[in-house]
Amino acid sequence: MNALDHPTGAPAPAPTSAVATPADGSVAQWTDRYSHAVMDTFGPPQRVLVRGEGAYVWDADGKRYLDLLAGIAVNALGHAHPTLTAAVSAQLGTLGHVSNFFGTPTQIALAERLLALAEAPEGSRVFFTNSGTEANEAAFKMTRRTGRTRVLALQGGFHGRTMGALALTSKAAYREPFEPLPGGVEFVAFDDVAALEEAFSPAAVAVRGEVAALVVEPVQGEAGVRSLSPGYLVAARELTARHGALLVLDEVQTGVGRTGSWFAYQQPEVGGGIVPDVVTLAKGLGGGFPVGAVVAYGERAATLLGRGQHGTTFGGNPVAAAAALATLGVIERDGLLENARTVGALLRDGIAGAGNPLVDGVRGRGLLLAVQLARPVAADVARAALDAGFVVNAVAPDAIRLAPPLILTPDQARDVVAFFATVTVPEEPAASAPARAASGTADPAPTTVPTTRSS
Repeated sequence: MNALDHPTGAPAPAPTSAVATPADGSVAQWTDRYSHAVMDTFGPPQRVLVRGEGAYVWDADGKRYLDLLAGIAVNALGHAHPTLTAAVSAQLGTLGHVSNFFGTPTQIALAERLLALAEAPEGSRVFFTNSGTEANEAAFKMTRRTGRTRVLALQGGFHGRTMGALALTSKAAYREPFEPLPGGVEFVAFDDVAALEEAFSPAAVAVRGEVAALVVEPVQGEAGVRSLSPGYLVAARELTARHGALLVLDEVQTGVGRTGSWFAYQQPEVGGGIVPDVVTLAKGLGGGFPVGAVVAYGERAATLLGRGQHGTTFGGNPVAAAAALATLGVIERDGLLENARTVGALLRDGIAGAGNPLVDGVRGRGLLLAVQLARPVAADVARAALDAGFVVNAVAPDAIRLAPPLILTPDQARDVVAFFATVTVPEEPAASAPARAASGTADPAPTTVPTTRSS
């Protein structure tokens, strides 16, 4: 089946809607209603958005923004992409949902497509979920099926908000309110091969037991877009293979073209040619429609979860699978992997070379980038960007994350470069910082910045 075509060829139904439109209220009015209806887990919305097209979104007051966050690396094709909307509409008008007692053509075709893109060996299989945290929950359960309970994760890693995925997440502010979490997880220093070797050493094994799995992100998005050094994953693969442990790569944020390849580990300077045991995916996979996946490489990993040992109601449903097939098809058809590399380089080199003393540098791969600031004023820069018509993310007190749609054009990237070339934040007198803190207007502390992925 062509990923871009619905199997029935059915046209999308004519739109009918009773949903709110910009005329139904202003940003201020919608924000007030939000505060009385939605749980306060995210704080007040920065804006209330009502429409999107391509790489742009509009708020309820009619102001347009260039979306450089894409729903936190989700909207790979931007907003309202015609191929994606047609695929979802046609599938929903044909077969919207069935239980997993039944298979569907889109589910099966998507699994086959992912295995092909992953270049997975014979015997590999896919399990579908609705989100990244669910994918990582499934991977965590797979580690338990090895017969071992000791799992290694990296400091700075973020793997989700549900209890198992949260156990793999190192940030104390996220973990502590919900402890005790599932046990057996140890955190190893980021990008430190010697620390990893120590965790697998005979002395460590004698005290703490054999390692079931190592769970890592090739690029830590929530920690400020930090990439592992060349050779780290090669060393990790050698250690896990030697000790019979699983190597689990969390590519929820980096996968599906975000870094300029289908999966970040496939880049030679990142993965060095390794084959992992498990890769988890979500975010950009559905182009904005909720879908996640666990790709298990080879018979051993693919058979760890047996019948009845895991499940999902909505995972791999026909509509989600159709959305994912359409997204993957457009990425391939329109050369968006190359676009991510070239436009990402334009952003990276342009912002770094613009000469703004507030900018210390730019890091990342493809269209997952962080602008390193010379001072911890990321919240101020993000507010200035929003006022100027750009959606960015203060991922750390001194870093701005950019994760725009993969369709971002060179001209749009040049607009972003122009903003970072001129943005300024006044130097704050030292005496004023306590006053700001007392008044509740201080920038969030590093442990409380609400910038994590919402999986």
